[in-house]
Amino acid sequence: MTGQLIVGLDVSSRARAEQLVEQLGDAVDFYKIGYQCFYGADGLALGKSLIAAGKKVFFDLKLLDIDNTVEQGVAAFAQTGAAMLTVHAYPKTMRAAAKAAAGTGLCVLGVTVLTSMDDADVKEAGYERDAAGLVALRAQQARDAGIGGIVSSPHEAEMVRTIVGPKMQIVTPGIRPTGAAAGDQKRVMGPAEALGAGATHLVVARPIIEAPNPAAAARAILAEMNTGSRLA
Repeated sequence: MTGQLIVGLDVSSRARAEQLVEQLGDAVDFYKIGYQCFYGADGLALGKSLIAAGKKVFFDLKLLDIDNTVEQGVAAFAQTGAAMLTVHAYPKTMRAAAKAAAGTGLCVLGVTVLTSMDDADVKEAGYERDAAGLVALRAQQARDAGIGGIVSSPHEAEMVRTIVGPKMQIVTPGIRPTGAAAGDQKRVMGPAEALGAGATHLVVARPIIEAPNPAAAARAILAEMNTGSRLA
């Protein structure tokens, strides 16, 4: 169960990130390094140090570029021993990433629709589908591209599972435990509900890293997860 919880190290200094990892101890063994930490806290070196210490690392960098650039970038991340890496869920990008990750331990995840976006945001971006419809399309394309999983709102997890089948990973941000504020997220869900809907991994940042006792907050979320997991 611990491995299904991914804590987002959304901080701007390596010292703070390492402090959080120390505070969380054995309560957490999987960490996400996104833009803030990667660029502001020497995130690549931090990630390598976490991997060397036996932790799992998810680099959430949402790669998008020409095929060769994506392929070479994914290959470089695969060499670090990272567990997961995100790319934007465009068919050519996902195919290039799948090619680079083949035969490695890296799970490439296609980002469908950000959890900070709702139907109005998707429409403003120029899509004729609603958010769920766009997620469905990109889930199908991710499956066909042969990558390891996708990132989606927990609200679409059950639908996505019917599209991608039983083997692909479904990683869901936008998780808010009991009593937590939604913040800038628009499509949120509780931990037990998300796992019950078919998510394999939950990404949680602010409710843990901003808590007075991060380890206690993580354990409380793990307790909630235990009531809803299909994988437990």
